[in-house]
Amino acid sequence: MSEPQYVGVIGSGTMGAGIAQVAAVAGFPVFLVDTALERAEAGRERIRADLRRLVDKAKLTAEEGEMILSRITPSESLQDLQIASYVIEAVFENFDSKAEILNDLGAVLPDDAVVATNTSSISITRLADCYARPEQVIGMHFFNPVPVMTLIELIRADQTSDDTVKTALAMASRFGKTPIEVRDSPGFVANRLLISMINEAISLLEEKVATREAIDETMKLGAGHPMGPLRLADLIGLDVVLSIAEVLEKDLADDKYQPAELLRELVAAGKLGRKSGEGIYEYQ
Repeated sequence: MSEPQYVGVIGSGTMGAGIAQVAAVAGFPVFLVDTALERAEAGRERIRADLRRLVDKAKLTAEEGEMILSRITPSESLQDLQIASYVIEAVFENFDSKAEILNDLGAVLPDDAVVATNTSSISITRLADCYARPEQVIGMHFFNPVPVMTLIELIRADQTSDDTVKTALAMASRFGKTPIEVRDSPGFVANRLLISMINEAISLLEEKVATREAIDETMKLGAGHPMGPLRLADLIGLDVVLSIAEVLEKDLADDKYQPAELLRELVAAGKLGRKSGEGIYEYQ
């Protein structure tokens, strides 16, 4: 496979916009695709705001920021990806949504295009079966905030070819990230550890073992974590935490991954964390 020239990112939310930003910083022209042009344009505006903050901090010049932004083209059509040789799907953590996109991409992308899915828990092998050329599908799990966090979990499906892995490793390096290869298993490595910790922290809060502040301070001061698990849950999004926990419980068939009842209650009430203004904590 030749080195990718155009990169496509599907989904312009927090993760998709972040991925588009790092691809543009790496010098790639990027199509940022969403279901409506307004959503894709809003994602590009979030990138503009982040680049402005970097300019204000003297980490970029204004000219560099504008050059990076100019490489990102918002779109509402998968057809624009006909010239993309590397596409990263970054929609909501739902198998059916991702499967539908992968199925549609089969008729759009060049024959040698690589498709990476930014899933945090869904089987890459199952998703690869939804694409016309499953050997060219790989998992590429970025971490939030994407421009800051350096880790990428690279997950090889049963069908993934050696050439696809080689291309994905090269892309991760171009993005300035450190790729870690992991086996296709529910939650992979990071979320199998992380979601279990967050879920247990929410259970401790539910049982009134300690306050939310005390639980977070325990992990910050006792384990050296930069952020407590409850603050982290709010940053990730409680709906995302719940979705991953449900996948772990179902796919690993183990009650120890059962989501805390308080987590379910907060999500049902629309208290999703920072993005909704309230979760475990309250936000302006």
